[in-house]
Amino acid sequence: MIAQSLIDDETEFIPLLTTEEDDNLSSFQVPEELPLLPLKNTVLFPGVVIPITVGRDKSIKLIQEAYRKDKIIGVVSQIDNTVEEPNFNDLNKVGSVGVIMKVLRMPDGNTTVIIQGKKRFEITGLVKEEPYIVGKIQNITEVKPKDSDKNFKATVSSLKDLALQIIKQSPQIPSDASFAIKNIESTSFLINFVASNMNLAVGDKQKMLEISNLAERATAVLGYLTKELQMLELKNQIQSKVKTGIDEQQREYFLHQQLKTIQEELGVNSSDREVESIKEKAKSKKWGKEVQDHFDKEMQKLQRMNPQASEYSVAMNYLDLLTELPWNEYTDDNFNLKRAQKILNRDHFGMEEVKDRILEHLAVLKLKKDMKAPILCLYGPPGVGKTSLGKSIAEALGRKYVRMSLGGIRDEAEMRGHRRTYIGAMPGRVIQNLKKAKSSNPVFVLDEIDKVTRDSHGDPSSALLEILDPEQNQKFYDNYVEMDYDLSKILFVATANSLSTIQPALRDRLEIIEVSGYTQEEKIEIAKRHLVPKQIAEHGLKESQIEFSNEVIDALIEGYTRESGVRSLDKKIAKVVRNQAKNIVIGKKVSKAVSIESLNKILGPARMKDKYEGNDYVGVVTGLAWTAVGGDILYIEVSLSKGKGKLTLTGNLGDVMKESAVLALEYLKAHASDLGIKDEEFENWNVHVHVPEGATPKDGPSAGITMLTALASVFTQRKVKHKLAMTGEITLRGRVLPVGGIKEKILAAKRANIKEIILAEENKKDVQEINSKYIKELKFHYVKSAADVLKIALLKEKGKR
Repeated sequence: MIAQSLIDDETEFIPLLTTEEDDNLSSFQVPEELPLLPLKNTVLFPGVVIPITVGRDKSIKLIQEAYRKDKIIGVVSQIDNTVEEPNFNDLNKVGSVGVIMKVLRMPDGNTTVIIQGKKRFEITGLVKEEPYIVGKIQNITEVKPKDSDKNFKATVSSLKDLALQIIKQSPQIPSDASFAIKNIESTSFLINFVASNMNLAVGDKQKMLEISNLAERATAVLGYLTKELQMLELKNQIQSKVKTGIDEQQREYFLHQQLKTIQEELGVNSSDREVESIKEKAKSKKWGKEVQDHFDKEMQKLQRMNPQASEYSVAMNYLDLLTELPWNEYTDDNFNLKRAQKILNRDHFGMEEVKDRILEHLAVLKLKKDMKAPILCLYGPPGVGKTSLGKSIAEALGRKYVRMSLGGIRDEAEMRGHRRTYIGAMPGRVIQNLKKAKSSNPVFVLDEIDKVTRDSHGDPSSALLEILDPEQNQKFYDNYVEMDYDLSKILFVATANSLSTIQPALRDRLEIIEVSGYTQEEKIEIAKRHLVPKQIAEHGLKESQIEFSNEVIDALIEGYTRESGVRSLDKKIAKVVRNQAKNIVIGKKVSKAVSIESLNKILGPARMKDKYEGNDYVGVVTGLAWTAVGGDILYIEVSLSKGKGKLTLTGNLGDVMKESAVLALEYLKAHASDLGIKDEEFENWNVHVHVPEGATPKDGPSAGITMLTALASVFTQRKVKHKLAMTGEITLRGRVLPVGGIKEKILAAKRANIKEIILAEENKKDVQEINSKYIKELKFHYVKSAADVLKIALLKEKGKR
């Protein structure tokens, strides 16, 4: 449309040029040098008067000096209107000589300049850039057609008619604006005036200014006006079709009608276009005949439906999902075992059993080319890297990576999807994730599989039975898809902190790989290789600005963390790095090497929970326990008081642990003579067994031999061997049975500076699985009977009760 300047009440500044005035413009002498005023949003044409608001300091200075002198300046448009302070190279090379007619001080403090264009010029060079740009210029001769040129006269006449039609049909432009067009006598000024006031981009206007032939410029302006008139007529036509009494409730309907009318004018039907798009996508799918037939049947149903019907969008979404799913689309596995091993070792320290299992799987795939994917379950305490291992496996295999958190899921439809008859029906999360992955053989991590719950909506873990059974998942049925989908090529990796809460049938389908906690030495290596570099990068520091020695990392692990994994250690390192970042920003001079003393200032005093308490008192024995966060040391305290042989148990003990205490006391009574204990001792003394930290629930048979040793120590008054710990189950006849969590318990013993450990003979194989360099300082006693335990543990030296 004709620009707003036709509407503004500035008609006093629009000279309606006559032919004589046009001739005077042609004779205007262009100087060799001119100060250049850059314009951001408009172009000045010869003969046209425009108001310009000046805001730049350079431009204000230029206007003030020119207004005091000859009032002549060069006006050029910027190449890029986003440049706030343009230099010589940011300006177009063709512009117009302008004469400053008036300078106005506006109420808002800005300066507005009224400028009339005189003649076009071309910049040939730069004179100076300060305090404003001054350039060398030369006149550009305007090529005018002859008066007898009928084509040119017809073009100008058409141009004037179109401009008047636009003014007449546009409700935004007042009809008085046609007065300006009708009273222009000069053909060149008419062309320039219309070009200047058209609603065009600055670049398009600049192109028209650069056209030297007036006839060609008139043709270009006519072309733009024709397009503008067509758009205006189309808009008026659309508005007339949908014109109705509109209130707030009808607004949405009005917009839809406009869109529909536009689409009809363009010959486009949105529903037909969507159907064609889905058909086009279906041509490239690799699905089988059964799926193809099902798709064709559903497509025929869709095409018979009214697009306004509610079922139409449901059917459309369903067909869209079928074309988005990666039917029989697989990524190629990378069978380079050395590369895979390098990636696994790069991302995770230790975990040899898991890495070996992945490499075995790769090797078999390479030999056989096809194998039902195993269902691996990484079982272990939090923070040991089970979830992140999935990413490394995907990279090693060259597969896509998908992670689905199962924590707290309690609706079976989350796994199997909803039937399409329900409002808001969706496919299950397995199908949704495959759609995102765009591959039917990704590495699929089922995180926290032990946290799945159940309620009235069904049991999600039962739905997982089909997904995770290699014999069934090649025909997995999703309620929404209503077609069998092959999941057998997916490498499922489940993670769990506890196996006890996993449904037995589901657990039977999993290949359990235990990911045990890290030793002190492993944690130091992990911190140096992974945690410290990660935290330095995340907090914007450089490696040269902070340094962690092995001793400092060891102090962090010993004094501030109590875990099998490294999650807490990662948080503590992050806190130290943040403190260093703060010191650097505020300009505080600190050493780049973190010291143990600085740890105490940043993190507070060390907690040292696993400190060994000595063996000065009889009846106090150190046991080893397994907890959800790894191993721990446990103290069993036994005291005697005058009474009638009553046994009291405290410390928030579970039933199994209480039974272990009763068993230990009964065994001691049965073998009292072997230890030199008189029978009446049991009848004259009450026995109190206590396990400290009473607020923490404790259960399990692992403390059996520990309770026996504590009872034997208090009744015989013999001290227990220094820096000795033990774990094992006891039977009524004195056999010592093996227990679990051996690696975690040994790590806890090391943290507490224990030197000797008593274990059941059958637990010897668990110790052999641990890297020998990590346990070389420990001495292990493997026992078969309770008598062997007491023989090793009790000293002849008497102690305090």
